[in-house]
Amino acid sequence: MMNISDAEARVMAVLWASAPLSSGQVVACLSNEENWSPKTIRTLLDRLHAKGALARELPDRVYLYRPLISHQQWLQTQATALVETHFNGRLAPLVSAFASSQPLSDRDREEILAILEGKNA
Repeated sequence: MMNISDAEARVMAVLWASAPLSSGQVVACLSNEENWSPKTIRTLLDRLHAKGALARELPDRVYLYRPLISHQQWLQTQATALVETHFNGRLAPLVSAFASSQPLSDRDREEILAILEGKNA
């Protein structure tokens, strides 16, 4: 899966929430929130399109963008990269790091156990 920067992920989040959108609509969503210029946002859209993360269509002389990867696919890629890069591909040290930094709620424990037992949480 392609590498998506934090800034590109913000653009993807807008599109995951309400695609398809024109570049102007994406700019309207992000320019105040992120204090980015319209040119920066359009550059991010172009990069995401070049990476294959976005489809770009020109139905009425205005480009419309929609994600080609789902939010869930991206989250799985991010989680895998985190485990591979920082925990030598092992999940137990990651869980340990989180558990030692903050206590797990009863709900977290139940969901983790359900996942380990192969049940849907």
